[in-house]
Amino acid sequence: MIREQRLTEIFVEVADSLTDDFDVIDFLQQLSVRCMELLNVAAVGIMLADSHDTLQTIAASDEHTRLLELFAQQHHQGPCVDCYHSGTARTNINLTDVTVTARWPQFAVQATDTGFVTANALPLRLRGRTIGAMGLFQTDPDPLTASDLTLAQALADVATIAILQQRTLANSELERGQLQYALTSRIVLEQVKGLLAERWNTNVDDAFTAFRRYARNHSYQLTSLARQIADGTFDTDQIPHT
Repeated sequence: MIREQRLTEIFVEVADSLTDDFDVIDFLQQLSVRCMELLNVAAVGIMLADSHDTLQTIAASDEHTRLLELFAQQHHQGPCVDCYHSGTARTNINLTDVTVTARWPQFAVQATDTGFVTANALPLRLRGRTIGAMGLFQTDPDPLTASDLTLAQALADVATIAILQQRTLANSELERGQLQYALTSRIVLEQVKGLLAERWNTNVDDAFTAFRRYARNHSYQLTSLARQIADGTFDTDQIPHT
């Protein structure tokens, strides 16, 4: 019943997202947390391909630096890269297996050092074309069941819908613009996290937590507030950060 309730909440959130002031980064952040809870995995990340066909992290189940660095490693190698280029799921990958470490040496070492032993990757599909991937990481070797993987793909599809919400993709240029806007928003958010961490003399994880809490409490979009901070039109002294 708990899982069914959480699923219902997710689809209500998707329906609520179909508005003009939809914040795709915040929604995907929340979706990745929901995925982690529903599938009983340790971490979830959503990656989107940029205009150079390189995967970039757009959301993660938490913003801890080590997890983001692990997803960044997948720019070049790892299950999400394979999933994106093949358009097919990569599931129940044993990260300690010698064939895996030989195939993805840097990624496998960093993943296991972070505490993960199993990885999964599901494609973000749009009209038969893959636009990104969702990575699921486990700290235990138990494989995800067939029903878990079906649910995981459904959640990856929800992420795709969120990225391209409320638009009619009349042509490829419009679609490309939407994807690039989402990635640019994430880049601005990363810049602001670093700026706040330096300004407040704290780490980026705590800076993001304070920033996100303030945005939610004051009904700001994450990306809108980040852009105001980046261009100097918002006084960051207004954000409680101790």
